[in-house]
Amino acid sequence: MTGTVTLAFDDALALARQALAASGAGHETAEVTAEALVEAEAEGLAGVGLAHLVTYCEALRDGRIDGRAEPAVERPAPALLRADARGGVGHLAFRRSLDDLTAAARTCGVAVFTCRNGFTNAALGWFAARLAERGLVAMAATNGGPALLAASGSTRPVFCTNPMAFAAPVAGRPPLLIDQSSSATAFVNIALAAARGEPIPEGWALDRDGAPTTDPAAAMAGVLLPFGGARGGNVALMVEVLAAGLTGANWSLDAPSFLAGDRSPGVGLFVQALDPDALFGGGFAERLAAYLERIEAAYGAYVPGRSRADKAAAARRDGIAIPSDLYTRLQGFAGTGG
Repeated sequence: MTGTVTLAFDDALALARQALAASGAGHETAEVTAEALVEAEAEGLAGVGLAHLVTYCEALRDGRIDGRAEPAVERPAPALLRADARGGVGHLAFRRSLDDLTAAARTCGVAVFTCRNGFTNAALGWFAARLAERGLVAMAATNGGPALLAASGSTRPVFCTNPMAFAAPVAGRPPLLIDQSSSATAFVNIALAAARGEPIPEGWALDRDGAPTTDPAAAMAGVLLPFGGARGGNVALMVEVLAAGLTGANWSLDAPSFLAGDRSPGVGLFVQALDPDALFGGGFAERLAAYLERIEAAYGAYVPGRSRADKAAAARRDGIAIPSDLYTRLQGFAGTGG
């Protein structure tokens, strides 16, 4: 079994930025992408954390990400921001639009940001959480490529894992944060199981012949299953309409792979921001805090977001432990010319 290397949070950020820059990312692209991936790692989301950084570095080198792309952002209506990542990353377009999106939500009560022609958006909760930190309620949706997930009634891939995220401010504690894929599990979890030679649970995937499988390699050659059967398939379809239909991005069926080739998957991102003060009249974060404490204490309910925040705080204090072979690989990306 491989050993581990523990990095201080700031050192992990520096390594990620250097690896991305050396692979071809411009300064701002490297900065925002490193922030999102290292935060995911700190929150315990290893599949979309530093292991996923390898995917980004390879995509930059192979041309699936244009590391120098300058996103275009239009304002077709006061509460709408429409971005084109131009083959880069949606994170950059979103960061550049965040102040305007926040101001529009405060002015209009609701605002929407969309982005097309981007790379995979990794941990989708990152986008929603940025708005919750500003006191807004947010929902985000993204599709991907290639198609990996069966639709309702199908044994062939129609959608990507099509995650959606929701975040809301909570007084005195981290934001409520729900971040989940439409599939029974994220693709990266199956890829990690394959790398480790571990089986996957039943109900996650079918093999290429449409038979249930616990073999991650067979699953990767076959099709992922939606969570909850038809219900999860319906959610994946809803996400596809929001993230690809409304934005003009590639449908997952048409998107090039984010893992191979030299073309961007060209997928979409949809983010909606709501001003709770405009809707509720003030005190929303306090009301939500009281409600969450009530259902936790009296009903034993699990409230998403707190455990991720606790892990992130621990990582900032104690450092981030990653496998030694991953650390060596990231050093390799960082140490070569870009």
